[in-house]
Amino acid sequence: MTENTLEKLAQLLEQDQFELIFSESGAGRGQDIRLVYLMNDAVESFLVFRDARMTGEYHAEYEGELEASLNKQGEEFVLVVKQGETVLTLFFEKMDLEVHLYEYAYTGHFWVKGYEYLRQLEYRLAILRDKYDYLGEEYCTEEEKRLAALVEFPPLNYCCYPAVPEKYIVPREDPWVPSEEAITYMKELSAECGDISLEKKLETYRKHPTKFRAKRIAAMLHKKKHAAVVDLLTRRLREATAEYPRRFLGDELERKYEKMLKMARKRQQELEEQGYKSDILREEPFTIARDSLGYKVYLMIWKEKRGDVVVEVEEYACK
Repeated sequence: MTENTLEKLAQLLEQDQFELIFSESGAGRGQDIRLVYLMNDAVESFLVFRDARMTGEYHAEYEGELEASLNKQGEEFVLVVKQGETVLTLFFEKMDLEVHLYEYAYTGHFWVKGYEYLRQLEYRLAILRDKYDYLGEEYCTEEEKRLAALVEFPPLNYCCYPAVPEKYIVPREDPWVPSEEAITYMKELSAECGDISLEKKLETYRKHPTKFRAKRIAAMLHKKKHAAVVDLLTRRLREATAEYPRRFLGDELERKYEKMLKMARKRQQELEEQGYKSDILREEPFTIARDSLGYKVYLMIWKEKRGDVVVEVEEYACK
């Protein structure tokens, strides 16, 4: 057990987060018990209590303040957690950090309407930044480290293109304040695309970072005139995550996924023959901490409307 894992355990307990995952045999003696650390489409990570046993009661549905203490008795560590009126005690000899990284550049969640493709970018950059902040840069590719700065770019973060309804947004400190790294990265993309007008606007924004200018640049990002910059950013994210695997959830779910994918590809071919570009995206459940979600496949169809780049979304699902 390292100082780093102890800090992560303390971080969870301070945030009143305590979600345990037991092996199929239940909370018996001498098993690995997992504590969820960070779970999103990019990563599933856990603090694992090795060869652990538990006494007392654990309430998975509990939401509220926690009281916790960690001590050592001989060769064992003893973690006592109070959930309201109930107490559980974990005995273990070792605690490790377990991390599973996944490809997330083709993840699709369509919770908020309007310029959905920009909201997908906002979501992917947000979960990337969580991975960077919670796990560290060693779990990111070199390009991901640069992309993570874009959560500090208000024209593209939740200030202008939130991917989730407002009640689910976890606010960042000073979200309307851009970072130098974020603006520099966007200027590089603009220069590579030869988008001189956007590059100039970004330089003015760098010198005078007002909310008004942020909203003006946000509006530019959905214009056909500046579509190449958004396309390049999307491509950079795909390239940065290409080495990560896709989740595998067993043969049965995989067969359902392949069936939906086949339907989406057939429709994609039809659209291509009509002159429309489209992207196939997917929504998938977690692997170890299984949730109620099943696979879904989406087709995001690119269109133009009065100079704006917009998309239509088709969903494919099977039981």
